[in-house]
Parts: sequence; C-alpha cells; structure tokens
Amino acid sequence: MRVALMILLGLVIGSIGTANVMNVLSERNPMPKAVMHTMGYHMGELTGAIKVNQCDAVKIQRHLARLESTATDITPVFGMDDKDFTDHANQLRDHLRQAVQAAPTTCAALAAAIKLVNDSCKSCHQKYR
Repeated sequence: MRVALMILLGLVIGSIGTANVMNVLSERNPMPKAVMHTMGYHMGELTGAIKVNQCDAVKIQRHLARLESTATDITPVFGMDDKDFTDHANQLRDHLRQAVQAAPTTCAALAAAIKLVNDSCKSCHQKYR
C-alpha cells in the first residue's frame, strides 16, 4: 500500500513539474521563428514562380522588398552578439538589396538574383541552425 501511494505521489509531482516546464517553454520569444517563417514564405513564392515559369515583375519586386525589409529584423530579433552571425545577416541584407535594385523581370533574372540570397541563407543555417 505504501509503495502504491509513493508511486501515485511521484506521478502527481511529475505531471505538475511537466506542466510548469511546458508553460515556461511556450512563453519563449516567438519572433525569431516568425521572422524565419515570413522569409520562408516570400522565398517560397519566388522559387514557386520560377518553377512554374510565371514571373510577374510586380509580384517579384513585392516579395523581394518584403524579404529585404524582414532581413533587417534578423540581428535584433535573434539578439546574438556574435560577429560572425552579424556578418551573415549583413551579407544577406546586401544580397537582397542588390536583388531589389536589379529589379528582375524574367524568371532567369530572378533565379540569378536569388541564388546569392539562397547561398547566404544556407551558409547561416548550416552554422547556426
């Protein structure tokens, strides 16, 4: 009987502890994930346009501008005081600025413009993901 009560007490304490830990984990900052999801959405739209060969210049420019705007949030949102991380983020912003300024109007031009952006994303994700 005593053993059964101890097991029951252990289960109750364990479930309360698990609930507290889950609450703390759910309260973490959602912004880094939101920034990456937003950037992923816009990159997905651009790569999807290339795949179906329907590259509307207005839509391309809108997605590139949104990517450039969102990329400015990477360093402050992640809050990493690491020079290499900051360099990766700056490189991404530079490539996006170049892509916006190039204003690609064809799928071939878009593919060339976002190749450097993709490479910047991959290099950072390989190191920090």
